[in-house]
Amino acid sequence: MSTRASAKNLKSLRETAGLLRVLGHPTRLAIVEKLSKGPECVTDIQELLDVPQANVSQHLAVLRSHQIVGYYEDGKLRCYYLTRPGIAAAVREFLGSSFPVVERSREQVRRAGSRVKADKTCEA
Repeated sequence: MSTRASAKNLKSLRETAGLLRVLGHPTRLAIVEKLSKGPECVTDIQELLDVPQANVSQHLAVLRSHQIVGYYEDGKLRCYYLTRPGIAAAVREFLGSSFPVVERSREQVRRAGSRVKADKTCEA
């Protein structure tokens, strides 16, 4: 892999890690889930989450800074919507999946490692 491709991949991984950090908060996940059903005003989101309005606004600002949500003003109300609805679908799919723990013996791990090394040698 070239240095340029490696740097581009690292940048992409950093962006993905940042997105996962943003989505890693339960309140923000709840907001994304709520907005996946349609636009909501801040007061409606606040009532759903039962947290102070200032707290909801802070979480919405984080989501907005990562271009996950956008808003429009309806009189004095600010109503939010998902700008990347695919994220909500991916989060739902992720949360609905089970990820069983797979235990392996030392020998199984060594054999798997040997296969990977052999595959890399064949590619070169």
